[in-house]
Amino acid sequence: MYIYNVTINVDESVHDQWLLWMKEEHIPAMLDTGKFKKALMTKVQVEEEMGGITYSVQYRTDSKATLEKYYQEDADEMRSQSAAFEGKFVAFRTELEVICEQ
Repeated sequence: MYIYNVTINVDESVHDQWLLWMKEEHIPAMLDTGKFKKALMTKVQVEEEMGGITYSVQYRTDSKATLEKYYQEDADEMRSQSAAFEGKFVAFRTELEVICEQ
């Protein structure tokens, strides 16, 4: 099991619109690629010096191979969908391999 984690710090001026877009459009579109089985969105409980509000979205997938397929087939399109918020957020991505789940 792999987790594709995207951590996003979003400017408060677009926060409400961005959050609605994430929940109603972007996360469902990510799941619709068929590459991910589940998504978990969490709010990071640390105040950033740069301001804004930070979230982590974890997309679960079955393997590294499926994640690579996402990068090849879908990533550019999915990332381009955030154009309406350009300059109002910073995102970084992390790949996590699940070792143990209890």
